[in-house]
Amino acid sequence: MDWKNFMSEIEGDIARFSKEVPQTVKGFGQMGQAAKADGALSEKTKEFIALGIAVSTKCDSCIGFHVRSLVRLGATREELCEALAMATYMGGGPSYAYSAKALKAYDVFSA
Repeated sequence: MDWKNFMSEIEGDIARFSKEVPQTVKGFGQMGQAAKADGALSEKTKEFIALGIAVSTKCDSCIGFHVRSLVRLGATREELCEALAMATYMGGGPSYAYSAKALKAYDVFSA
């Protein structure tokens, strides 16, 4: 998978859809801001949780968004691999394959 092209394409798709449902997008954006705000857990920790969910639900675009956020937040490859090990443990074989995809995305976005 070409992660950079894939993410560019999905962002275009999302932008087009967003124009059709602006109130939904506004609400989703507000929910995201509230969920990601630093509190008892840091934004980085919350992004690791989101990545685990993305792996377990087999959502390529979610993996891309959350891996890019983790790169922006300074996550190390070692931290990512430990989080992906837990996602693999909890999700079995399918999560193993999607964890490998997430690691590839990390390598692309952190290069």
